Amino acid sequence: MAHPPQTRFRRRCPAGSAIDMLAAALLLATFPNALFAQAADPVAPSQSPSAQKAQPAAPTDTDQERPREKDRRRAAKVYLAASKLFMDEHFEDALLAYEQAAKLDPGNTNYRLAAEVARSHAVTALIQSAAKSRLGGNEPGARAALARALELDPKNVEATQHLYELGDEAISGQDRPLYERAAGTPGDVVELAPEAGLHSFHLHTGQRQLIQQVFKAFGIDATTDESIKSAPVRFDIDDANFRDTKRALALATDSFYVPLDAHHVLAASDTRTNRQEFSRLEMETVYLAGMKADDMTAVSNLAKQVFSAEQAQVTASTGTITVRAPLETLEAFNSTIRELIDGQSQVLLDVHVIQLAHMHERNTGVTPPQTFSAFNVYAEEQSILNANQSLVQQIISSGLAAPGDTLAILGILLASGQVSGSVFSNGVALFGGGLTQSALAPGGATLNLNLNSSDSRELDQIQLRLGDGEPGTLKEGERYPIQTSSFSGLSGSVPSIPGLTGAGASGSLSSLLSSLQGAVPSVPQVEYQDLGLTLKTTANVMRNHDVALTIEMQITALSGAAINGNPILNNRAYSGVVTIKEGSAVVVASELDKSESRNISGTPGLSEIPGLNNLTDKDVQENYATLLIIITPHVIRGMQAGGHTPMIRMDGAGPAR
Repeated sequence: MAHPPQTRFRRRCPAGSAIDMLAAALLLATFPNALFAQAADPVAPSQSPSAQKAQPAAPTDTDQERPREKDRRRAAKVYLAASKLFMDEHFEDALLAYEQAAKLDPGNTNYRLAAEVARSHAVTALIQSAAKSRLGGNEPGARAALARALELDPKNVEATQHLYELGDEAISGQDRPLYERAAGTPGDVVELAPEAGLHSFHLHTGQRQLIQQVFKAFGIDATTDESIKSAPVRFDIDDANFRDTKRALALATDSFYVPLDAHHVLAASDTRTNRQEFSRLEMETVYLAGMKADDMTAVSNLAKQVFSAEQAQVTASTGTITVRAPLETLEAFNSTIRELIDGQSQVLLDVHVIQLAHMHERNTGVTPPQTFSAFNVYAEEQSILNANQSLVQQIISSGLAAPGDTLAILGILLASGQVSGSVFSNGVALFGGGLTQSALAPGGATLNLNLNSSDSRELDQIQLRLGDGEPGTLKEGERYPIQTSSFSGLSGSVPSIPGLTGAGASGSLSSLLSSLQGAVPSVPQVEYQDLGLTLKTTANVMRNHDVALTIEMQITALSGAAINGNPILNNRAYSGVVTIKEGSAVVVASELDKSESRNISGTPGLSEIPGLNNLTDKDVQENYATLLIIITPHVIRGMQAGGHTPMIRMDGAGPAR
């Protein structure tokens, strides 16, 4: 009866559990003390020792943050690929790659900083694209670009502000020009409210009666001035509205009309004096953003001479012009100003200044002995012994050497360090014998193995926003003071004044005067000179959106020499005109300095033998510095399409629509 349950148990038991039980049994049979170790360690009853042993240790925070070497290498490759995308101005792709590198290697802060830089450039590019779409009338494209910019940087204030402006324009129903956003009028304009409908007139009567009857037909009471004559006039018109009828009536009676309110009008003869006296003047302030003083003066002359708006005042400090004129004149003036402001292109110049410097020095080879010293050995020994008689007597008295043992005494002197010299440090070569034995001592030899190389790269990025044809100047460097002249206001000779130049009654005055005599103070005149790079550019936008750049570059530096205490300046200049497509780049390269020197130190004649000259000492130095200027123009505000502007018709002394 016991066998079937055991069989059923073996069928239900998994293979892994059976193996664990077998391993536990073997461990207990082999190591009986394991039971005591298990009792000493509190383990859950359902957990076997083998299961406890198989559990891995919990990972620490250090193990989780430390990336693998494989991930580090991959992060470095991704970072290099992202840098290439960044240089090609694919900022969003570069941002994704930088973030991927930061995830692979979280400990490298350069990856996170590079991602933030790429994010800033991507948002700026999207804002510029939105501005172009907005100027071109593509509001959905501008809104999509700004939305994408906010996705990349939700806290960007500039993108949010542009989005708010798009919303305000959508509410107003139109994209208003810049001058209309800032312009305003002090009050509402009085407009007539005639009755709608078409009327026909066939009248032959006086001018006053004709004006009153025609306006009465449209529900408006007309008051005539004394300048309106009573001469008879024939007026025939069929099926005309109020606007056409009023214009025909003004031509027939040579008059003009000033609204008093919605249902009353004043009629007067159309003369310059009457227009100045009766015309209602409106005041409007137009902001001329970005215009120079000469341009604003030209706008003022345009208002006064062309549109007869005598009351036109320009305020250069605020960049505005205030015009007082009739409504029709203001509308005609605004139409012309709109063409002037909206028709001016604007260019954003993205300038990269790259400075490359390379220094390389290599000193290799052997410098053989340049000098040899020959001397008599016996004479040199006697000279050393005579110069150190006290030490020789101490050596002999102490029993270290016999009185006639010259070599032992010299050895003890050299070992004690009391006697030293180049003869003993470089070694000698003996020749001859006896009293004529001589020695030849060579000079020192040097083995050089020195390599020094350095490379430096410096990058500056500047953005210039210029109008079409407006010059811009970029300066980078320092201002160096140069003394141009000096002058003195005192003379070196002082006249003789009793009591002052002499002792007089006060000895302190005499001592003060003696200290001033002969001292002539000088006041220097200093002029500051710009050192470094001066770049002047002028951008002109063509009709096909190509940009013509006029480039003037000047590099000024100190030469290191001076004349009469004034330094000598080195100047390098370049000027030229280049026409490129919008978004393309032009590169201006200048080699600032290049030097190369080669020094050979060796034995004359021996260093010139082929094969042996490589053993001599060679010192090679190479230095060069290069300046690269990369200019990329972006047309952020295009000019209007070619064609004629609407013609403005002028009636009488004042303009009309």
